[in-house]
Amino acid sequence: MTAPARQSLRAFLAALEADGQLTRVSAPVDRRFELSACLAVNGRGPVLRFEAVRGHAMAVVGNVLGTRERMAQAVGVELADLQDRLAGAIERPLAPRQVATGPCQERVQDAPDLDELPLPWFFEHETGPYVTAGAIVAREPATGKRNLSIARLKPLGGNRALIGIAPNHHLARMARDAGAQGEQLPIAVTLGNHPAVMLAACLYLGYGDDELEQAGALLGERLDVVAAQRDLLVPAHCELVLEGTLDPAETVYEGPVSEFHGMYEDYGPGHVVTFDRMTSRHDAFLHVIEPGLHPEHLLLGGVAIAAGLAPALRRIEPAVSAIALPEGGCGRLTAVIALDGERARAGVARRLMFATWAQVSLVRTVTVVDADIDPWDGEQVEWARTSFARPDRDLLIAPDTSADRSEPLQRRGTVAKLGIDATRKSVDRADHRVAAPPAAAMAAARRLMRP
Repeated sequence: MTAPARQSLRAFLAALEADGQLTRVSAPVDRRFELSACLAVNGRGPVLRFEAVRGHAMAVVGNVLGTRERMAQAVGVELADLQDRLAGAIERPLAPRQVATGPCQERVQDAPDLDELPLPWFFEHETGPYVTAGAIVAREPATGKRNLSIARLKPLGGNRALIGIAPNHHLARMARDAGAQGEQLPIAVTLGNHPAVMLAACLYLGYGDDELEQAGALLGERLDVVAAQRDLLVPAHCELVLEGTLDPAETVYEGPVSEFHGMYEDYGPGHVVTFDRMTSRHDAFLHVIEPGLHPEHLLLGGVAIAAGLAPALRRIEPAVSAIALPEGGCGRLTAVIALDGERARAGVARRLMFATWAQVSLVRTVTVVDADIDPWDGEQVEWARTSFARPDRDLLIAPDTSADRSEPLQRRGTVAKLGIDATRKSVDRADHRVAAPPAAAMAAARRLMRP
């Protein structure tokens, strides 16, 4: 059997399975709630491959990037270097390489019936199943600007689906621009992508920046792409592609839908997409992401947003050492900035708070800690807040600040935001040393206790 191409999700899954990080579920599961429940119970556990989804021959894979360690493994770096790798991909993109053919086009089906795919119905009060791991390629016909992003799709019967896009996302802007010209927007929904493509699709870039270039930079080589319909280029080694058009003039009411904060939102109507072609591998599987308050969903957003923030904040203050949008803050609402206090300028903590809110309107709370605190470690961050932040001095409240529609506490588009300066301050006490055995003794103990 030929080994899967390095740029495929298959290659990454094979490596994870060899490392004991993938579990095959052979017992039959129903795509209505059961598959979702398995992913929810699994949490941060291994990748799950469902071999027997009732009524469907296609396998389903989920929880691929359920930990930051797996994200780092996917792009070939140690965990400590993941943020720099992502930030480097933003700064040094690599143009994709068009190839004549790709595995994602081994089979072609016109006017595909989306109900034939084993799409999960995830949550009790949602109104249907969803595509949740679709990396959507779009191209603005007038300018040629391209976009790669992730948005949910809910089948409406046959080859039609509702697409849910936040109004401030670049795909929504492209749709509005097409509508203003009386046109439809061509899109291609790609499924079963290498993690580098998925991470790139989550990055916050400038309008017109092509995230396929960041995917190549994360891979360390140009991403292979093939031509789809309507002058679109799609990752050659993905599992399947749905090709169609988004109609800015046609909308349909969605109903309650889960959000990253773990509750439901009602966003009203969404645009309608009609798919006239599906291409796929001859033995394609379906990739899904458990939505809502699930580790993979939170980390995809949090890790990507933090990587985009890092270079922007370092331009303001080079002493910024790391940034996190941890799972405890839903991967969107809370940012933690680690700062080298010996190098930082006075008063910079508050400046970084305002800069973060300006860069990412989703962020509500910003905590600034010292560089020896791991910003992804909730216990360490809480200890820093408890030990070094005085409520009468180190809290900053910004009332009536602009908020995204997915902010669970926003009212009329605004919410109060909070900044916490949890760095050590010499005025509080002369000695901030943490009580612990000597470093050499700790290192020896770790060697001794190692399994």
